[in-house]
Amino acid sequence: MPRKPAIFPRLAAALVFCICLASAAEARSSAEIAAVFNSGVAAYDAGDYEKAFKIWWDLRYEDLAAMRNLGMMLRKGQGTAKDAEKAEEIYLRAAEAGLPTAQADLADMYLRGELGAPDLRRALPLLEAAAAANHPVAQFQLGQFYETGAPPLVPQDLETARQLYVAAASRGMKEAAARAAFLGSPSPKTAAPAPTQPPAPQGTPAAPAP
Repeated sequence: MPRKPAIFPRLAAALVFCICLASAAEARSSAEIAAVFNSGVAAYDAGDYEKAFKIWWDLRYEDLAAMRNLGMMLRKGQGTAKDAEKAEEIYLRAAEAGLPTAQADLADMYLRGELGAPDLRRALPLLEAAAAANHPVAQFQLGQFYETGAPPLVPQDLETARQLYVAAASRGMKEAAARAAFLGSPSPKTAAPAPTQPPAPQGTPAAPAP
């Protein structure tokens, strides 16, 4: 399989994407973009995946959450042919622009081996970015790696695992709550990692990450 570009550093690509996003957004107001996005959510929730895909495709240069949803649908084959490589390409653009849901979804693809062999090296920086932005699935998955260790990339660190599990559990993730209860509470002297990502751009994902 041809080598895919690394997720970090890609600052130049992210800046170019953001400039394109801003230029496209000038054509429609934020309220108009939100209305179009929400019509895609309504179509998706009604099971009209083809319509939802077309709506979000039209927004792909104006709304990062729409782009993330396109990646999700390409990944699952909803409303379009299933295409893991195209899903990776679209997720990557949104992930580089700082969308935590796209970062978490793409990391999950790498971990599950949907693009070849499971690849923690590619997944790890995405998981770290999404976990820092308080994405519970990313926090839980990263906590698992710290709980067991994944040398040489991730050392075993039960204190970090506890912090990540507690953070994910506080956002309603039952699996994380179970692991947090098993490992015990984090040390009171150690603060949980602070978010380093900006708030998610406009739009709400149509469905949770797989």
